[in-house]
Amino acid sequence: MLSGKLIRTVESHEQEITAGIMRSIRGHPELSHLGHLPELELRERCPQIVKNLGHWLAHGNEGILAAEYEVIGKIRFEESVPLDECVLGLCLIKDKTIAFLDEQGIDPDSLALYAEGQLVRRIGPFFDVLIILVRGYQTAQRHAAHAAA
Repeated sequence: MLSGKLIRTVESHEQEITAGIMRSIRGHPELSHLGHLPELELRERCPQIVKNLGHWLAHGNEGILAAEYEVIGKIRFEESVPLDECVLGLCLIKDKTIAFLDEQGIDPDSLALYAEGQLVRRIGPFFDVLIILVRGYQTAQRHAAHAAA
């Protein structure tokens, strides 16, 4: 796999990437609820995505990942984090991960550029799977509405 070296670069720098993600979440004006989640929770969730990127991309565990993020969606509803913040937070993690790759000074030869492009194309669908948290969020929202009625 051409992008294997890049995946290892991302995974080995997960603390650096996570620190940037957390600064962005905490300082983003549209992430006021997500930005107030406990430090420990953010420190666990962000690196989990970045540190295990190769595992998720290589093994095609979309079902397991989708189930996990559906549960996270339910949790975010219970924490009163607005749905748009949940999705924006995932987009921010994806953007920061791709930005990190761009900052690595990839060799300008065609093979290296191809490998970077290949990885970026694979990251997009990976984060699309994480958006399943919307289903978990909306399921919890419906249950709460039925309980209140």
